[in-house]
Amino acid sequence: MSSSTPETSAPGTTSAQDGSTPLPEPAPGGKRRVVFVVGSGRSGTSTFSGTLQTLGMHVPQPEVAADETNPRGFGEPRWVVDLHNDLLARVNVQVSDARPSAWFETGKQSTNEALRARIHEWLEQQFAEGGDELVIKDPRLAWYLGLWRSAALRAGATCSHVTMLRPVTEVVGSKQKYYAKRFGEVNRVAAWVNMMLHTERSTRGSLRAFVRYADMLDDWTVPVHDIGERFDLHAVRSATAKDIRKVHQFIDPTLRRVQLTWDDVPVPPRLRELADGTWNALDALATPGGDTPERHAELDELRQRFTEAYEEAEAMSQSTAIAAQRAGAATERERLGGGQGAPAPGAPAEGGRLADKVPHSVRAMVPAGARRRVRAALNRQR
Repeated sequence: MSSSTPETSAPGTTSAQDGSTPLPEPAPGGKRRVVFVVGSGRSGTSTFSGTLQTLGMHVPQPEVAADETNPRGFGEPRWVVDLHNDLLARVNVQVSDARPSAWFETGKQSTNEALRARIHEWLEQQFAEGGDELVIKDPRLAWYLGLWRSAALRAGATCSHVTMLRPVTEVVGSKQKYYAKRFGEVNRVAAWVNMMLHTERSTRGSLRAFVRYADMLDDWTVPVHDIGERFDLHAVRSATAKDIRKVHQFIDPTLRRVQLTWDDVPVPPRLRELADGTWNALDALATPGGDTPERHAELDELRQRFTEAYEEAEAMSQSTAIAAQRAGAATERERLGGGQGAPAPGAPAEGGRLADKVPHSVRAMVPAGARRRVRAALNRQR
């Protein structure tokens, strides 16, 4: 089997990772279920979501259309993807963001009561149209799990979480092959570590399972049947032979088209060590009985070490950040005045500090910690 023994919150409550007051669990015997499929993009989340959909669970419509990067479909509701894209853009967070501080930015949004009400209203509509068992999947979902859990519980639904696991080198290789080359291997590996460690923390204390992508391709019936029993999913438990044949036809083992090792993904030794440690700890969670306090402590330590490593990298790259800000400021001066009468590079801008005159679009590209240090450095040049 490829799932872990779930941990549960105290009776009658649910964990609120975003710091809000815990909400009551649905009354015993409630039929509504929401399965949140999370994990890094290119890790098999679409395969798992599509499997539950094929067995009869409802993926809200319309869906993101299949393409050459995912010919069997994404299993993602378009409304959810559009919502998350809008929210992430507001706080300048990428879908796969390596900054530990990015979780703080999205966490602030999750306390928005109007946003919770909006999602709750949408979920009520989906239950009315698609039945009592929903599948919500989107690589951006992990940034807003607290928000979605609150909305689902208001709808009287039991929430569960499935985190897909695929070796980081394969995830990064797949992204490099099918996505734009805007980010390099180092950034993608760091973003994977950041995403997976914080996703694990945000689902801790909730009904959850970890599933290896390789296990889904080898024999999907084992992890899916186990999850169907533990999550009490009617569509899985009552699946017919015809339904099972459809899933066999849906899951294509050849779709694991990228199988790379560290020889193919060169990264600094320290980052590789953190990535390997993260993978080993998460992989253990996918083993029956592996979801233990000792494993949680190991993952907490890894998360702290990664945060420290990232902050050191920010500090070391401060000169690059300052150079990028100066280049952006020069471009903005050129755009506004053709360079005539513009202050010299490094000089305080008229009417305010130079750091405040740098275009917001440029400042927002710099991580928060480095941004504070850059502002201080620029203002000292006055």
